[in-house]
Amino acid sequence: MSSEDQMNIEAAPPVPNETDNNNSKPLPSEEIQPTAEVPNKDDPSADELKDVPLDQLFDDEMDVDVDVDVDDAGPLNAEEYRLLAQFDDPWADLKDPHVMMNFYRRIFPWKQLFLWLNHDHVPNYLFTHREFAITLQNDAYLRYNSYSSYIELQKDIIRLNPTRFEIGPTYSAAPKDRKTIPKASFKPILRELVFDIDLTDYDDIRRCCSDKKICTQCWKFVALAVEVLDLTLRHDFGYQHLLWVYSGRRGAHCWVSDEEAMRLTDDQRKAIVNYINIFKAGGSKFGLKVDLKNPLHPMVERSLEKLQVHFLNVVLQGQEVFMDEEKWTFLLRIWSDTNLVQAFEEEWKKNPEISSESKWKAILQHYKPENNKTSNNIPSKKMNGILETINNVILHYSYPRIDLEVSKHLNHLLKSPFCVHPATGKVCIPIDPTTIASFDPNSAPDVRDLLRQLDKQQSSSNPLSTAAATAATTAVSAAVTTAAAAASAASAAATTTTSASATTATTTTATTTATDTNATAPQLNWANTSLRPYVEFFQRHVDKLLKDTLQSKKNVQSDSLEF
Repeated sequence: MSSEDQMNIEAAPPVPNETDNNNSKPLPSEEIQPTAEVPNKDDPSADELKDVPLDQLFDDEMDVDVDVDVDDAGPLNAEEYRLLAQFDDPWADLKDPHVMMNFYRRIFPWKQLFLWLNHDHVPNYLFTHREFAITLQNDAYLRYNSYSSYIELQKDIIRLNPTRFEIGPTYSAAPKDRKTIPKASFKPILRELVFDIDLTDYDDIRRCCSDKKICTQCWKFVALAVEVLDLTLRHDFGYQHLLWVYSGRRGAHCWVSDEEAMRLTDDQRKAIVNYINIFKAGGSKFGLKVDLKNPLHPMVERSLEKLQVHFLNVVLQGQEVFMDEEKWTFLLRIWSDTNLVQAFEEEWKKNPEISSESKWKAILQHYKPENNKTSNNIPSKKMNGILETINNVILHYSYPRIDLEVSKHLNHLLKSPFCVHPATGKVCIPIDPTTIASFDPNSAPDVRDLLRQLDKQQSSSNPLSTAAATAATTAVSAAVTTAAAAASAASAAATTTTSASATTATTTTATTTATDTNATAPQLNWANTSLRPYVEFFQRHVDKLLKDTLQSKKNVQSDSLEF
Protein backbone atom coordinates (compact mmCIF):
# COMPACT_ATOMS: atom_id res chain seq x y z
CA MET A 1 0.00 0.00 0.00
CA SER A 2 1.34 3.41 -0.90
CA SER A 3 2.02 6.06 1.69
CA GLU A 4 -0.73 8.25 0.17
CA ASP A 5 -3.28 5.95 1.77
CA GLN A 6 -1.80 6.17 5.23
CA MET A 7 -1.80 8.83 7.89
CA ASN A 8 1.26 9.87 9.76
CA ILE A 9 0.07 8.34 12.98
CA GLU A 10 2.05 5.87 15.04
CA ALA A 11 0.67 2.45 15.83
CA ALA A 12 -2.23 2.96 13.43
CA PRO A 13 -3.34 0.13 11.14
CA PRO A 14 -3.18 0.57 7.36
CA VAL A 15 -6.20 1.87 5.49
CA PRO A 16 -8.53 -1.12 5.52
CA ASN A 17 -10.15 -2.76 2.55
CA GLU A 18 -13.88 -2.77 2.34
CA THR A 19 -13.58 -6.47 3.17
CA ASP A 20 -12.35 -5.53 6.65
CA ASN A 21 -15.65 -3.95 7.48
CA ASN A 22 -18.22 -6.00 5.63
CA ASN A 23 -17.10 -9.60 5.49
CA SER A 24 -18.88 -10.55 8.69
CA LYS A 25 -22.37 -9.33 7.82
CA PRO A 26 -24.12 -7.23 5.18
CA LEU A 27 -25.16 -3.63 5.55
CA PRO A 28 -28.02 -3.00 8.00
CA SER A 29 -30.44 -2.21 5.21
CA GLU A 30 -29.49 -5.40 3.37
CA GLU A 31 -29.63 -7.98 6.15
CA ILE A 32 -31.75 -10.96 5.18
CA GLN A 33 -34.63 -11.22 7.62
CA PRO A 34 -35.82 -14.82 8.13
CA THR A 35 -39.45 -15.42 7.33
CA ALA A 36 -41.33 -16.71 10.35
CA GLU A 37 -44.07 -19.14 9.26
CA VAL A 38 -47.09 -19.76 11.49
CA PRO A 39 -46.96 -23.46 12.39
CA ASN A 40 -49.91 -25.70 11.62
CA LYS A 41 -51.94 -26.71 14.66
CA ASP A 42 -51.59 -30.36 13.59
CA ASP A 43 -47.80 -30.05 13.23
CA PRO A 44 -46.12 -31.90 16.15
CA SER A 45 -43.24 -29.36 16.08
CA ALA A 46 -45.73 -26.63 17.00
CA ASP A 47 -46.87 -28.62 20.05
CA GLU A 48 -43.27 -29.05 21.15
CA LEU A 49 -42.68 -25.33 20.97
CA LYS A 50 -45.61 -24.65 23.29
CA ASP A 51 -43.69 -26.03 26.26
CA VAL A 52 -40.51 -24.08 25.60
CA PRO A 53 -40.08 -20.96 27.80
CA LEU A 54 -40.24 -17.77 25.79
CA ASP A 55 -36.84 -16.52 26.92
CA GLN A 56 -35.18 -19.69 25.59
CA LEU A 57 -36.42 -19.01 22.07
CA PHE A 58 -34.01 -16.09 21.72
CA ASP A 59 -30.25 -15.71 21.93
CA ASP A 60 -29.33 -13.26 24.68
CA GLU A 61 -25.88 -12.81 23.17
CA MET A 62 -27.22 -11.39 19.93
CA ASP A 63 -26.71 -7.70 19.23
CA VAL A 64 -29.80 -5.54 19.43
CA ASP A 65 -31.09 -4.94 15.91
CA VAL A 66 -33.96 -2.50 15.65
CA ASP A 67 -35.62 -2.58 12.26
CA VAL A 68 -37.53 0.62 11.63
CA ASP A 69 -39.24 1.15 8.30
CA VAL A 70 -38.56 4.77 7.36
CA ASP A 71 -37.82 6.64 4.18
CA ASP A 72 -34.26 7.45 3.29
CA ALA A 73 -32.79 10.95 3.36
CA GLY A 74 -34.52 13.44 1.10
CA PRO A 75 -37.06 16.25 0.88
CA LEU A 76 -40.65 15.80 1.94
CA ASN A 77 -42.97 14.67 -0.81
CA ALA A 78 -46.35 16.21 -1.59
CA GLU A 79 -48.26 13.70 0.54
CA GLU A 80 -46.05 14.46 3.54
CA TYR A 81 -46.57 18.19 3.02
CA ARG A 82 -50.33 17.61 2.84
CA LEU A 83 -50.31 15.72 6.13
CA LEU A 84 -48.20 18.38 7.82
CA ALA A 85 -50.54 21.10 6.61
CA GLN A 86 -53.29 19.59 8.77
CA PHE A 87 -51.45 20.77 11.89
CA ASP A 88 -50.95 24.35 12.98
CA ASP A 89 -47.42 23.51 14.15
CA PRO A 90 -46.29 19.94 13.35
CA TRP A 91 -42.92 20.49 15.09
CA ALA A 92 -44.18 21.84 18.42
CA ASP A 93 -43.66 18.63 20.40
CA LEU A 94 -39.98 17.85 20.88
CA LYS A 95 -40.85 14.32 22.02
CA ASP A 96 -42.56 13.57 18.73
CA PRO A 97 -40.16 11.16 16.94
CA HIS A 98 -40.94 12.82 13.62
CA VAL A 99 -39.07 15.92 14.77
CA MET A 100 -35.72 14.15 15.04
CA MET A 101 -36.39 11.99 12.00
CA ASN A 102 -36.91 15.05 9.82
CA PHE A 103 -33.88 16.76 11.31
CA TYR A 104 -31.66 13.79 10.40
CA ARG A 105 -33.23 13.52 6.94
CA ARG A 106 -33.30 17.16 5.94
CA ILE A 107 -30.81 19.24 7.92
CA PHE A 108 -27.98 17.34 9.64
CA PRO A 109 -24.59 18.03 7.92
CA TRP A 110 -23.50 14.43 7.45
CA LYS A 111 -20.73 15.00 4.94
CA GLN A 112 -19.02 17.67 7.02
CA LEU A 113 -19.12 15.40 10.08
CA PHE A 114 -17.55 12.58 8.08
CA LEU A 115 -14.73 14.74 6.75
CA TRP A 116 -13.97 16.03 10.24
CA LEU A 117 -13.68 12.52 11.68
CA ASN A 118 -11.98 10.97 8.66
CA HIS A 119 -9.36 13.70 7.92
CA ASP A 120 -9.72 12.81 4.24
CA HIS A 121 -12.30 12.56 1.45
CA VAL A 122 -11.81 8.81 0.98
CA PRO A 123 -13.01 6.67 3.91
CA ASN A 124 -10.17 5.24 5.99
CA TYR A 125 -9.80 3.52 9.34
CA LEU A 126 -10.22 6.83 11.22
CA PHE A 127 -13.89 6.62 10.25
CA THR A 128 -14.56 2.96 9.44
CA HIS A 129 -13.06 1.80 12.77
CA ARG A 130 -14.76 4.57 14.75
CA GLU A 131 -17.33 3.74 17.42
CA PHE A 132 -20.75 5.39 17.36
CA ALA A 133 -23.01 4.92 20.38
CA ILE A 134 -26.72 5.49 19.78
CA THR A 135 -29.45 6.40 22.29
CA LEU A 136 -32.87 5.36 21.01
CA GLN A 137 -36.19 7.06 21.73
CA ASN A 138 -36.92 4.46 24.45
CA ASP A 139 -33.50 5.20 26.08
CA ALA A 140 -31.99 1.94 24.85
CA TYR A 141 -28.24 2.43 24.37
CA LEU A 142 -26.54 0.74 21.42
CA ARG A 143 -22.75 0.70 21.47
CA TYR A 144 -20.01 -0.42 19.08
CA ASN A 145 -21.72 0.68 15.87
CA SER A 146 -19.40 1.40 12.95
CA TYR A 147 -19.86 2.28 9.29
CA SER A 148 -17.96 2.06 6.03
CA SER A 149 -19.18 5.46 4.77
CA TYR A 150 -21.14 8.48 5.91
CA ILE A 151 -24.00 7.37 3.65
CA GLU A 152 -24.24 4.19 5.69
CA LEU A 153 -24.09 6.16 8.94
CA GLN A 154 -26.78 8.52 7.68
CA LYS A 155 -29.07 5.66 6.68
CA ASP A 156 -28.71 3.89 10.00
CA ILE A 157 -29.33 7.02 12.07
CA ILE A 158 -32.45 7.78 10.04
CA ARG A 159 -33.56 4.14 10.39
CA LEU A 160 -33.06 4.07 14.17
CA ASN A 161 -34.11 7.70 14.74
CA PRO A 162 -32.20 8.17 18.03
CA THR A 163 -32.53 11.08 20.40
CA ARG A 164 -28.76 11.53 20.12
CA PHE A 165 -25.58 9.71 19.21
CA GLU A 166 -22.08 9.86 20.63
CA ILE A 167 -18.64 9.49 19.09
CA GLY A 168 -15.98 7.26 20.57
CA PRO A 169 -12.42 6.28 19.63
CA THR A 170 -11.00 4.62 16.57
CA TYR A 171 -10.33 0.95 17.38
CA SER A 172 -7.84 -1.56 16.05
CA ALA A 173 -10.72 -3.15 14.12
CA ALA A 174 -14.23 -2.15 13.11
CA PRO A 175 -16.31 -2.14 16.32
CA LYS A 176 -19.19 -3.94 14.62
CA ASP A 177 -16.81 -6.86 13.96
CA ARG A 178 -15.41 -7.03 17.49
CA LYS A 179 -16.91 -10.47 18.17
CA THR A 180 -15.09 -11.99 15.21
CA ILE A 181 -11.60 -11.22 16.52
CA PRO A 182 -9.76 -12.08 19.75
CA LYS A 183 -10.80 -9.80 22.59
CA ALA A 184 -7.20 -8.84 23.31
CA SER A 185 -6.80 -7.57 19.74
CA PHE A 186 -9.72 -5.17 19.98
CA LYS A 187 -8.65 -1.96 21.68
CA PRO A 188 -8.89 1.82 21.18
CA ILE A 189 -5.87 3.27 19.42
CA LEU A 190 -6.77 6.84 18.42
CA ARG A 191 -9.07 9.50 19.78
CA GLU A 192 -9.36 13.28 19.85
CA LEU A 193 -8.27 14.91 23.08
CA VAL A 194 -11.56 16.15 24.53
CA PHE A 195 -12.62 18.48 27.32
CA ASP A 196 -16.00 19.02 28.93
CA ILE A 197 -17.02 22.23 30.74
CA ASP A 198 -20.32 22.03 32.62
CA LEU A 199 -21.88 24.83 34.65
CA THR A 200 -23.07 22.42 37.31
CA ASP A 201 -19.44 22.44 38.48
CA TYR A 202 -19.89 26.17 39.16
CA ASP A 203 -23.03 25.87 41.29
CA ASP A 204 -21.17 26.83 44.47
CA ILE A 205 -20.16 30.20 43.01
CA ARG A 206 -22.96 31.20 40.63
CA ARG A 207 -25.99 32.94 42.14
CA CYS A 208 -28.04 33.69 39.03
CA CYS A 209 -28.88 30.04 38.25
CA SER A 210 -28.34 26.54 39.57
CA ASP A 211 -28.50 22.93 38.45
CA LYS A 212 -29.73 22.73 34.82
CA LYS A 213 -30.65 26.40 34.41
CA ILE A 214 -28.45 28.82 32.50
CA CYS A 215 -28.44 32.49 31.54
CA THR A 216 -26.09 34.93 29.84
CA GLN A 217 -24.55 35.91 33.18
CA CYS A 218 -23.38 32.45 34.22
CA TRP A 219 -22.46 31.62 30.61
CA LYS A 220 -19.59 34.06 31.14
CA PHE A 221 -17.94 31.41 33.32
CA VAL A 222 -17.94 29.06 30.31
CA ALA A 223 -16.64 31.83 28.04
CA LEU A 224 -13.74 32.52 30.42
CA ALA A 225 -12.94 28.81 30.67
CA VAL A 226 -12.91 28.45 26.88
CA GLU A 227 -10.61 31.45 26.42
CA VAL A 228 -8.12 30.21 29.03
CA LEU A 229 -8.13 26.58 27.88
CA ASP A 230 -7.90 27.49 24.20
CA LEU A 231 -4.85 29.65 24.88
CA THR A 232 -3.19 26.97 27.01
CA LEU A 233 -3.72 24.18 24.47
CA ARG A 234 -2.44 26.28 21.59
CA HIS A 235 0.43 28.03 23.37
CA ASP A 236 1.76 25.30 25.67
CA PHE A 237 1.07 22.21 23.54
CA GLY A 238 1.09 23.64 20.02
CA TYR A 239 -2.31 22.23 19.05
CA GLN A 240 -4.06 23.96 16.16
CA HIS A 241 -7.23 22.04 15.35
CA LEU A 242 -9.47 22.82 18.30
CA LEU A 243 -13.24 22.59 17.80
CA TRP A 244 -15.40 24.12 20.53
CA VAL A 245 -19.02 22.95 20.59
CA TYR A 246 -21.97 24.21 22.63
CA SER A 247 -23.33 21.23 24.55
CA GLY A 248 -26.98 22.16 23.97
CA ARG A 249 -27.77 23.18 27.52
CA ARG A 250 -25.22 24.47 30.05
CA GLY A 251 -21.71 23.78 28.84
CA ALA A 252 -19.16 23.37 26.06
CA HIS A 253 -17.02 20.58 24.65
CA CYS A 254 -13.58 20.81 23.07
CA TRP A 255 -12.29 18.37 20.44
CA VAL A 256 -8.56 18.51 19.59
CA SER A 257 -7.97 16.74 16.25
CA ASP A 258 -4.21 17.25 15.81
CA GLU A 259 -2.40 14.02 14.97
CA GLU A 260 -0.25 14.32 18.06
CA ALA A 261 -3.35 14.70 20.24
CA MET A 262 -5.06 11.73 18.55
CA ARG A 263 -2.09 9.48 19.43
CA LEU A 264 -2.01 10.31 23.14
CA THR A 265 -2.20 7.36 25.53
CA ASP A 266 -4.32 7.38 28.67
CA ASP A 267 -1.28 8.21 30.79
CA GLN A 268 -0.34 11.12 28.53
CA ARG A 269 -3.90 12.44 28.65
CA LYS A 270 -3.84 12.28 32.44
CA ALA A 271 -0.58 14.22 32.44
CA ILE A 272 -2.14 16.99 30.35
CA VAL A 273 -5.18 17.11 32.62
CA ASN A 274 -2.96 17.34 35.71
CA TYR A 275 -0.98 20.12 34.06
CA ILE A 276 -4.13 22.15 33.39
CA ASN A 277 -6.05 21.42 36.57
CA ILE A 278 -5.06 23.56 39.58
CA PHE A 279 -7.90 22.66 41.95
CA LYS A 280 -7.14 20.57 45.01
CA ALA A 281 -9.49 17.66 45.61
CA GLY A 282 -10.21 18.62 49.22
CA GLY A 283 -9.54 22.33 48.89
CA SER A 284 -7.46 24.37 51.34
CA LYS A 285 -8.11 24.51 55.05
CA PHE A 286 -10.00 27.78 54.52
CA GLY A 287 -12.37 26.37 51.89
CA LEU A 288 -10.67 27.61 48.73
CA LYS A 289 -10.20 25.01 46.01
CA VAL A 290 -6.92 26.67 45.00
CA ASP A 291 -3.86 26.92 47.24
CA LEU A 292 -0.93 28.02 45.08
CA LYS A 293 2.28 29.64 46.29
CA ASN A 294 4.49 32.22 44.63
CA PRO A 295 6.17 32.12 42.21
CA LEU A 296 3.34 30.85 40.03
CA HIS A 297 3.83 28.50 37.10
CA PRO A 298 4.03 30.51 33.82
CA MET A 299 0.83 28.87 32.58
CA VAL A 300 -1.05 29.85 35.74
CA GLU A 301 0.44 33.33 35.72
CA ARG A 302 -0.65 33.87 32.11
CA SER A 303 -4.14 32.60 32.90
CA LEU A 304 -4.35 34.80 35.98
CA GLU A 305 -3.58 37.90 33.93
CA LYS A 306 -6.54 37.13 31.66
CA LEU A 307 -8.85 36.28 34.57
CA GLN A 308 -8.02 39.45 36.50
CA VAL A 309 -9.38 41.52 33.62
CA HIS A 310 -12.79 39.80 33.87
CA PHE A 311 -12.98 39.16 37.63
CA LEU A 312 -14.83 42.42 38.31
CA ASN A 313 -17.41 42.04 35.53
CA VAL A 314 -18.03 38.29 35.67
CA VAL A 315 -17.64 37.42 39.35
CA LEU A 316 -18.17 40.55 41.43
CA GLN A 317 -20.74 42.44 39.36
CA GLY A 318 -22.23 39.58 37.35
CA GLN A 319 -22.72 37.15 40.23
CA GLU A 320 -22.46 39.30 43.38
CA VAL A 321 -20.69 36.37 45.02
CA PHE A 322 -20.13 38.20 48.34
CA MET A 323 -23.63 39.65 48.88
CA ASP A 324 -24.93 36.93 51.22
CA GLU A 325 -23.58 36.90 54.76
CA GLU A 326 -22.48 33.29 54.41
CA LYS A 327 -20.39 34.18 51.36
CA TRP A 328 -18.72 37.33 52.70
CA THR A 329 -18.03 35.60 56.00
CA PHE A 330 -16.24 32.92 54.00
CA LEU A 331 -14.24 35.67 52.28
CA LEU A 332 -13.14 37.24 55.59
CA ARG A 333 -12.11 33.90 57.13
CA ILE A 334 -9.81 33.14 54.20
CA TRP A 335 -7.23 35.69 55.35
CA SER A 336 -6.87 34.37 58.94
CA ASP A 337 -6.63 37.96 60.06
CA THR A 338 -8.62 38.96 63.15
CA ASN A 339 -7.95 42.64 62.41
CA LEU A 340 -9.59 42.27 59.01
CA VAL A 341 -12.63 40.52 60.46
CA GLN A 342 -13.05 43.19 63.13
CA ALA A 343 -12.68 45.97 60.56
CA PHE A 344 -15.52 44.84 58.28
CA GLU A 345 -17.77 42.24 59.89
CA GLU A 346 -19.89 44.62 61.92
CA GLU A 347 -20.18 47.15 59.09
CA TRP A 348 -21.24 44.58 56.52
CA LYS A 349 -23.86 43.16 58.87
CA LYS A 350 -25.38 46.60 59.38
CA ASN A 351 -25.31 47.38 55.64
CA PRO A 352 -26.27 44.20 53.71
CA GLU A 353 -26.74 46.25 50.54
CA ILE A 354 -22.98 46.78 50.19
CA SER A 355 -22.01 45.26 46.85
CA SER A 356 -19.49 42.48 46.31
CA GLU A 357 -17.32 44.89 44.36
CA SER A 358 -17.20 47.31 47.30
CA LYS A 359 -16.36 44.53 49.75
CA TRP A 360 -13.50 43.28 47.57
CA LYS A 361 -12.07 46.76 47.07
CA ALA A 362 -12.26 47.40 50.83
CA ILE A 363 -10.12 44.34 51.48
CA LEU A 364 -7.56 45.36 48.86
CA GLN A 365 -7.45 48.83 50.36
CA HIS A 366 -6.88 47.34 53.80
CA TYR A 367 -3.84 45.49 52.46
CA LYS A 368 -2.20 48.29 50.51
CA PRO A 369 1.25 47.07 49.39
CA GLU A 370 2.99 50.32 50.34
CA ASN A 371 1.93 49.78 53.94
CA ASN A 372 3.50 46.34 54.12
CA LYS A 373 7.05 46.67 52.76
CA THR A 374 10.34 46.50 54.51
CA SER A 375 12.91 49.26 54.35
CA ASN A 376 14.78 47.62 51.47
CA ASN A 377 11.61 47.70 49.30
CA ILE A 378 11.16 43.89 49.25
CA PRO A 379 7.68 42.56 50.09
CA SER A 380 7.50 41.15 53.58
CA LYS A 381 6.61 37.53 54.23
CA LYS A 382 3.18 38.64 55.35
CA MET A 383 2.64 40.66 52.19
CA ASN A 384 3.70 37.72 50.05
CA GLY A 385 1.06 35.58 51.75
CA ILE A 386 -1.57 38.27 51.17
CA LEU A 387 -0.73 38.44 47.45
CA GLU A 388 -0.96 34.65 47.24
CA THR A 389 -4.41 34.76 48.84
CA ILE A 390 -5.60 37.42 46.41
CA ASN A 391 -4.45 35.29 43.50
CA ASN A 392 -6.06 32.14 44.94
CA VAL A 393 -9.41 33.90 45.42
CA ILE A 394 -9.45 35.08 41.79
CA LEU A 395 -8.47 31.62 40.53
CA HIS A 396 -11.02 29.90 42.78
CA TYR A 397 -13.88 31.93 41.33
CA SER A 398 -12.87 32.13 37.68
CA TYR A 399 -10.35 29.44 36.59
CA PRO A 400 -11.73 26.73 34.24
CA ARG A 401 -13.45 23.82 35.94
CA ILE A 402 -13.32 20.78 33.67
CA ASP A 403 -14.63 17.24 34.02
CA LEU A 404 -11.32 15.48 34.61
CA GLU A 405 -12.46 11.95 33.78
CA VAL A 406 -13.76 12.93 30.34
CA SER A 407 -10.28 13.94 29.22
CA LYS A 408 -8.26 11.11 30.75
CA HIS A 409 -9.42 8.11 28.76
CA LEU A 410 -9.22 7.09 25.12
CA ASN A 411 -12.51 5.23 25.16
CA HIS A 412 -14.67 8.02 26.54
CA LEU A 413 -17.77 8.79 24.46
CA LEU A 414 -18.86 12.36 23.78
CA LYS A 415 -21.99 13.70 22.11
CA SER A 416 -21.53 14.43 18.42
CA PRO A 417 -21.52 17.99 17.13
CA PHE A 418 -24.87 18.97 15.58
CA CYS A 419 -26.80 16.51 17.72
CA VAL A 420 -29.87 17.87 19.48
CA HIS A 421 -30.07 18.08 23.26
CA PRO A 422 -33.15 15.96 24.04
CA ALA A 423 -34.28 18.19 26.92
CA THR A 424 -33.88 21.63 25.34
CA GLY A 425 -34.12 20.99 21.59
CA LYS A 426 -30.98 23.09 21.10
CA VAL A 427 -28.51 21.97 18.44
CA CYS A 428 -24.93 21.33 19.60
CA ILE A 429 -23.34 23.94 17.37
CA PRO A 430 -19.65 24.78 16.89
CA ILE A 431 -18.70 28.11 18.45
CA ASP A 432 -15.83 30.48 17.76
CA PRO A 433 -13.62 30.83 20.88
CA THR A 434 -12.65 34.36 19.82
CA THR A 435 -16.27 35.55 19.99
CA ILE A 436 -17.63 33.23 22.66
CA ALA A 437 -18.07 36.08 25.15
CA SER A 438 -20.88 37.47 22.99
CA PHE A 439 -22.51 34.07 22.41
CA ASP A 440 -25.97 33.66 23.96
CA PRO A 441 -26.79 29.99 24.60
CA ASN A 442 -30.50 30.81 24.59
CA SER A 443 -30.19 31.97 20.98
CA ALA A 444 -28.71 28.68 19.78
CA PRO A 445 -30.76 27.10 16.97
CA ASP A 446 -33.69 25.01 18.13
CA VAL A 447 -34.46 21.93 16.06
CA ARG A 448 -38.16 22.85 15.91
CA ASP A 449 -37.40 26.33 14.60
CA LEU A 450 -35.05 24.90 11.97
CA LEU A 451 -37.77 22.62 10.64
CA ARG A 452 -40.25 25.51 10.58
CA GLN A 453 -37.77 27.66 8.67
CA LEU A 454 -37.16 24.87 6.17
CA ASP A 455 -40.85 24.25 5.65
CA LYS A 456 -41.48 27.95 5.10
CA GLN A 457 -38.63 28.28 2.63
CA GLN A 458 -39.50 25.15 0.67
CA SER A 459 -43.23 25.84 0.51
CA SER A 460 -42.85 29.49 -0.55
CA SER A 461 -39.84 29.54 -2.86
CA ASN A 462 -40.00 26.08 -4.42
CA PRO A 463 -43.50 24.50 -4.16
CA LEU A 464 -43.63 20.99 -5.54
CA SER A 465 -46.46 19.36 -7.37
CA THR A 466 -47.52 15.94 -6.18
CA ALA A 467 -45.83 14.18 -9.08
CA ALA A 468 -42.63 16.22 -8.84
CA ALA A 469 -42.38 15.81 -5.08
CA THR A 470 -42.86 12.06 -5.30
CA ALA A 471 -40.26 11.81 -8.06
CA ALA A 472 -37.74 13.87 -6.07
CA THR A 473 -38.11 11.74 -2.95
CA THR A 474 -37.95 8.51 -4.96
CA ALA A 475 -34.77 9.68 -6.71
CA VAL A 476 -33.03 10.53 -3.46
CA SER A 477 -34.06 7.29 -1.79
CA ALA A 478 -32.85 5.35 -4.80
CA ALA A 479 -29.53 7.20 -4.78
CA VAL A 480 -28.85 6.40 -1.12
CA THR A 481 -29.89 2.76 -1.56
CA THR A 482 -27.74 2.44 -4.68
CA ALA A 483 -24.74 3.90 -2.87
CA ALA A 484 -25.06 1.38 -0.06
CA ALA A 485 -25.49 -1.47 -2.56
CA ALA A 486 -22.41 -0.33 -4.45
CA ALA A 487 -20.36 -0.37 -1.27
CA SER A 488 -21.59 -3.87 -0.47
CA ALA A 489 -20.84 -5.08 -4.01
CA ALA A 490 -17.35 -3.64 -3.84
CA SER A 491 -16.82 -5.46 -0.55
CA ALA A 492 -17.85 -8.79 -2.05
CA ALA A 493 -15.64 -8.30 -5.07
CA ALA A 494 -12.70 -7.27 -2.94
CA THR A 495 -12.58 -10.64 -1.18
CA THR A 496 -11.24 -12.26 -4.37
CA THR A 497 -8.71 -9.59 -5.27
CA THR A 498 -5.36 -8.53 -3.95
CA SER A 499 -4.98 -5.87 -1.28
CA ALA A 500 -3.92 -3.24 -3.82
CA SER A 501 -6.84 -3.83 -6.15
CA ALA A 502 -9.24 -3.84 -3.22
CA THR A 503 -7.95 -0.46 -2.15
CA THR A 504 -8.45 0.87 -5.68
CA ALA A 505 -11.99 -0.49 -5.75
CA THR A 506 -12.72 1.13 -2.40
CA THR A 507 -11.43 4.50 -3.60
CA THR A 508 -13.38 4.28 -6.85
CA THR A 509 -16.57 3.27 -5.10
CA ALA A 510 -16.22 6.05 -2.53
CA THR A 511 -15.61 8.64 -5.24
CA THR A 512 -18.50 7.40 -7.38
CA THR A 513 -20.81 7.32 -4.37
CA ALA A 514 -19.90 10.86 -3.42
CA THR A 515 -20.39 12.09 -6.97
CA ASP A 516 -23.72 10.36 -7.47
CA THR A 517 -25.06 11.47 -4.10
CA ASN A 518 -23.96 15.07 -4.57
CA ALA A 519 -25.66 15.14 -7.95
CA THR A 520 -28.98 13.89 -6.62
CA ALA A 521 -29.41 14.48 -2.88
CA PRO A 522 -30.24 17.88 -1.35
CA GLN A 523 -26.94 18.57 0.41
CA LEU A 524 -27.61 22.19 1.39
CA ASN A 525 -30.91 22.06 3.28
CA TRP A 526 -29.15 23.45 6.34
CA ALA A 527 -28.20 26.46 4.20
CA ASN A 528 -31.84 27.54 4.20
CA THR A 529 -32.00 27.73 8.00
CA SER A 530 -30.37 29.64 10.86
CA LEU A 531 -27.96 26.69 11.22
CA ARG A 532 -26.08 27.88 8.15
CA PRO A 533 -23.40 30.13 9.79
CA TYR A 534 -22.49 27.36 12.23
CA VAL A 535 -22.12 24.70 9.52
CA GLU A 536 -20.04 27.10 7.43
CA PHE A 537 -17.80 27.81 10.44
CA PHE A 538 -17.47 24.04 10.91
CA GLN A 539 -16.65 23.62 7.22
CA ARG A 540 -13.81 26.15 7.46
CA HIS A 541 -12.45 24.25 10.44
CA VAL A 542 -12.64 20.98 8.50
CA ASP A 543 -11.00 22.52 5.40
CA LYS A 544 -7.99 23.59 7.44
CA LEU A 545 -7.76 20.16 9.04
CA LEU A 546 -7.83 18.45 5.63
CA LYS A 547 -5.27 20.85 4.23
CA ASP A 548 -2.85 20.27 7.09
CA THR A 549 -3.36 16.51 6.93
CA LEU A 550 -2.56 16.51 3.21
CA GLN A 551 0.55 18.59 3.83
CA SER A 552 1.65 16.16 6.53
CA LYS A 553 1.32 13.27 4.07
CA LYS A 554 3.39 15.14 1.50
CA ASN A 555 6.09 15.77 4.07
CA VAL A 556 6.23 12.06 4.87
CA GLN A 557 6.54 11.21 1.18
CA SER A 558 9.28 13.78 0.74
CA ASP A 559 11.23 12.39 3.67
CA SER A 560 10.89 8.83 2.37
CA LEU A 561 12.40 9.86 -1.00
CA GLU A 562 15.54 11.30 0.56
CA PHE A 563 18.59 9.04 0.41
